[in-house]
Amino acid sequence: MQVKLSVIAGAVVAMCAVAASAQEVVVKIGHVAPTSGPQAHYGKDNENGARMAVEDLNAKGVMVGGKKLKIELLAEDDAADPKQGAAVATKLCDSKVNGVVGHLNSGTTIPASKVYNDCGVPMVTPSATNPKLTQQGYKNVFRLLANDNALGAGLALHAANNLKLKKVAIIDDRSAYGQGVAEVFKKTAMARGMTVVDEQYTNDKATDFTAILTAIKSKAPDAVFYGGMDTQAGPMLRQMEQLGLTNVKFFGGDGICTAKLPENAGGAKTMANVICAEGGASLDKMPGGKAWKARYDAKYPGQFQVYSPYTYDGVGVIVDAMVRAGSTDPKVYGPLLFKTDYQGVTTKVGFEADGELKNPAMSLYQYKDGKKVSLN
Repeated sequence: MQVKLSVIAGAVVAMCAVAASAQEVVVKIGHVAPTSGPQAHYGKDNENGARMAVEDLNAKGVMVGGKKLKIELLAEDDAADPKQGAAVATKLCDSKVNGVVGHLNSGTTIPASKVYNDCGVPMVTPSATNPKLTQQGYKNVFRLLANDNALGAGLALHAANNLKLKKVAIIDDRSAYGQGVAEVFKKTAMARGMTVVDEQYTNDKATDFTAILTAIKSKAPDAVFYGGMDTQAGPMLRQMEQLGLTNVKFFGGDGICTAKLPENAGGAKTMANVICAEGGASLDKMPGGKAWKARYDAKYPGQFQVYSPYTYDGVGVIVDAMVRAGSTDPKVYGPLLFKTDYQGVTTKVGFEADGELKNPAMSLYQYKDGKKVSLN
């Protein structure tokens, strides 16, 4: 009986494919950020960083327990909405992801963290800075940068000690992030002898701040602190110029500290008064910052904002724990995240017992000729 060579060849190919697949394990890593709506520029930047990490690790050929990892990124959009954040977290749990890098906002990350805790999936946030996130007692929550206690306090200390400012007005957008960083700034400023002359509130959809800025102007502050994002800070700076608040310093946390802020401010002269903070070292001072940024810009020109180096490291940190555990099972590798000693692009990553980053850096910035420049 004759057997066609094509049949034999096909059988050999099939056997080889089975053997190869037996030596390969698929790992699903979720990423969540707002990739639609006013904050989409942040979200896309974060997703780019995570995607870049996945591509780099797949090209490297990472081995876990004798098998080669094939990492897949499951990217989701939470639109910066807490309810959608929790819904997306549930979707990722149902998809049996091995880990999550996200979310971007504190307001979405905090409710999502409960979902991930309940389904036993480790999550590493690259950008949510509200201290309450790690105060919930969950053993699956990790943060890759300084929290609002460091950001708000650092800005207030700079205002009081270095700039010798006396009077400040405070605005926040009522989000978990905005309220949190504003409250820390207020407490620290008052403890350093500054007077809070007015407190005003807005929301993360507003575009007209004339009424609250007019009220603030009557109190003659030396500075305005805004707890919120660049989407509102830009128009606010334009309207401050229109109202003649051109000699008033403008402080904010990492939410306003973006490359897009000058564009959002439409060339307002008040950009020269901005002082903002980020919970990490400047790119130039990050261990791998310059080289990584060059690769990022080549791959995603004009898209860099703030947090993509942290999403890049977030993927790396999760995979590193898997390698050390010899397993991709969240129950097995998850506890090893507390023993992380990982050289990332942003810093040497290690975590405290509550999931906070060990020895976090905090950087201050100002804007000159439309470019963000480090103050420290």
